[in-house]
Amino acid sequence: MQTSFLAKYREARLPWYTIYPTVPEFSAAVGAEAYAEWLRDLPADNSVSLYLHVPFCRSVCWYCGFPTTITRQDAPILNYLAVVRDEIRLVSEQTPQPLPVSDVHFGGGTPTLIGPAEFLAIMECLRRRFAFRKTTAVAVEIDPRTFTAEMAEALAAAGVNRASLGVQSFDPIVQKAINRVQSEAQTAAAVEMLRRHGVSRINFDLIFGLPHQTVRSCVETATAAVAMRPNRLAVFGYAHIPSAIKNQCLIEETALPDSAGRAEQAAAVAETLVAAGYREIGLDHFALPDDELALAQKTGRLRRNSLGYSADTCKTLIGFGASAIGRVGEGYVQNEVTRDCYSRHIVAGRLATSQGYRLTDEDRVRAAIIERLMCDLEADVPAICAAHEFDPIRFLDSAERLAMLVKDGIVDIEDGIIRVRQQHRFVIRAVAAAFDAFLANR
Repeated sequence: MQTSFLAKYREARLPWYTIYPTVPEFSAAVGAEAYAEWLRDLPADNSVSLYLHVPFCRSVCWYCGFPTTITRQDAPILNYLAVVRDEIRLVSEQTPQPLPVSDVHFGGGTPTLIGPAEFLAIMECLRRRFAFRKTTAVAVEIDPRTFTAEMAEALAAAGVNRASLGVQSFDPIVQKAINRVQSEAQTAAAVEMLRRHGVSRINFDLIFGLPHQTVRSCVETATAAVAMRPNRLAVFGYAHIPSAIKNQCLIEETALPDSAGRAEQAAAVAETLVAAGYREIGLDHFALPDDELALAQKTGRLRRNSLGYSADTCKTLIGFGASAIGRVGEGYVQNEVTRDCYSRHIVAGRLATSQGYRLTDEDRVRAAIIERLMCDLEADVPAICAAHEFDPIRFLDSAERLAMLVKDGIVDIEDGIIRVRQQHRFVIRAVAAAFDAFLANR
């Protein structure tokens, strides 16, 4: 991969395209009334996915861009959970009957700060208000530094069958530079506890481009991770935006690798994981051949939603908690971002939707093209347009960015099918951006 391509396409602050249109296009024009209407219109037999946001951590990781509250006390977490249970009730009362659930995901923050008894209680609340099946997948994000055997036992009792562990880097120098000191032994112990209690599907999150990180330390981290044999890994590039994310001001900018260094790190990690038997999934995921992501990719069913790459085919995602995003009916909705505003609405008996977006027919076409590019590194634009009754010419001939990508050898286009060259898969967001109608306005 040439450094000039990286400078041209990767350094721009492009969206990650987990959803389209992206959050900057949300507005207060879509609020609680629209959300309630969309919930009431949901087909009773269509499966939904549920997301619960738990915005608490015990300490701040300096690289982190997610809104979280640092607390050493359990009281704020317990108070928050009481509000979330009320929101679950309010939302479920809008639907004609309990909706069948395909997937549940607890994200954060650190969801396992909830505590064993409280986690079982929130799961029981969900089971009372929604229709769970034997096949319902339940996933939770875990910080190995605070994970306990008691929590592992509670997760198993609650029906959790997938756990995602934050690793980032095993290099002690890097860990100190990002304020996340976490030994290999801690991570291995968490994995062993989970597997011993029947939570057998394990994900790891790794990050490249961190301060003091080198190609060698990235490879050593990937090698140590592979030894624990997670089913899948997400390998993200660190985005340094201290002007927007204040805790990143604590990171030493001069210790960050340049674009070429980041590219070398990403390529080295990918080579290490592929050599260990993992399949490349989209932009930044790797999975064992029998993992759901690899199987979904093989059969053309891989999806990309607000949680990232997924084998979940549900069109509806209901989000609970402060700042949670959902896709329901005609568009997207997002709850109030701050816990105080979120709680005031729910305690008053109102849905906490603060903003959202109502999809147009053209949005749906662009979203479908972007999703296939992000998932498959190719998109059959004429076929997608035909399914939506749109003329593909307006998408293929009017995109200046697309012409530039063809000229630079990033993509090939034949009969309207766009294919990203494998060696340029790391600039897939730039290809997706060619179909973002809002990008020029940002």
